[in-house]
Amino acid sequence: MTLLGPLLLVAAVAGCGLVPDGGDQGGGRSFTVAAAGDILMHPELIDQARKDTKRTGKGVDGLDFGPMMARIKPVISKADLAICHFEPVVGTAKGPFEGFPDFQVPPQVAKTVKDVGYDTCSTASNHTLDHGYAGVKRTLDALDAAGVKHTGSFRTKKESLTPLIMDVKGVKVAQISFAYGFNEPHTMPKDKPWLANQQSLAAIKAAEQRAREAGAEVVILSIHWGHEHQPTPTAAQISFARQLARHTGINLVIGCHAHVVQPMEKVDGLWVAYGMGNQIARHAQPTGLTEEGVIGWFKFTEHGKGHWDVQPSFEPTMLQIPPDAVNDTDGGKAAYTDDDARDYRLLDVPAALRDEDGLTDRQKARLRLAFERTEGTLYNRGAAKDGLKPMTPLP
Repeated sequence: MTLLGPLLLVAAVAGCGLVPDGGDQGGGRSFTVAAAGDILMHPELIDQARKDTKRTGKGVDGLDFGPMMARIKPVISKADLAICHFEPVVGTAKGPFEGFPDFQVPPQVAKTVKDVGYDTCSTASNHTLDHGYAGVKRTLDALDAAGVKHTGSFRTKKESLTPLIMDVKGVKVAQISFAYGFNEPHTMPKDKPWLANQQSLAAIKAAEQRAREAGAEVVILSIHWGHEHQPTPTAAQISFARQLARHTGINLVIGCHAHVVQPMEKVDGLWVAYGMGNQIARHAQPTGLTEEGVIGWFKFTEHGKGHWDVQPSFEPTMLQIPPDAVNDTDGGKAAYTDDDARDYRLLDVPAALRDEDGLTDRQKARLRLAFERTEGTLYNRGAAKDGLKPMTPLP
């Protein structure tokens, strides 16, 4: 059982301190980055998109993913650069669609990613090779059609060697994307070893060097790593973060894959977000943690030529899910209660709590739990003393 009835409205952005001041604070050039976790549209979320398009009359080929993700738009769209992690493989507009283990999702998702405000997505994940070269090509073609930039998987060798560099308020910002590996039985095609980026320090250093040589002033690494469903980063993650800090010039590390929030940590001057949790996903057995995620907000300010200070903050999110009839003791015959969600909706947790009208005490408590648990997890490697703070205080 989850929460939040249909009366919950998006909180107004103006006057509520949703996005930190983008002012210069005495430095040189500056820009902001928003980054969040895995976008993984399970079959239940595709069913919700079918349901929503009947209401909205919008969408393409009977699917509208917009209402599910609309409530994070006030945050994502305000960033100078917004980075998503697009984990699954795209299929054709009318399907068939598949869930775990070999994901194949509607290309319509890419349009919603763009509409929410994302500029670019990492595409290197353990699912990148689920449908081989054809799946990689469909995925990147769909992102291109939606106007979303991407890196981490590639259609040609030339594409794999061409850095993704974006002009962000006059600063050349590169994104690179790597995954720890790929799910069996899928392996890299011998004739296309460049199809997706696999994690190694040497490969990441080489990608950063290509970006720097192409003019990048800032390099952001998106990395798919760690153990699923573990809020604590592994020893391998912690060790590799230190290698990145000591042996590369990368300016920010954004981690995904665990499907739950993991800590942030400043390592020898490098901010590492070990795991952003899910941006939106619906696992077969929701744990509470898998519905919680975080949007990281990073303000870059230049202090002297080529030196960038990064000030991090965060906004907790939560996917509300309807009751699972399979797990109901009465076989799902009971009527909805006021505490039950009717639809899948991705919530900005502080915004939801600000708009308390119509929320029950249990609903408020669940939202507060999401905020406090996310905050505690993010802080548990000492990030608070290094300046990590909420974008919006707990109402």
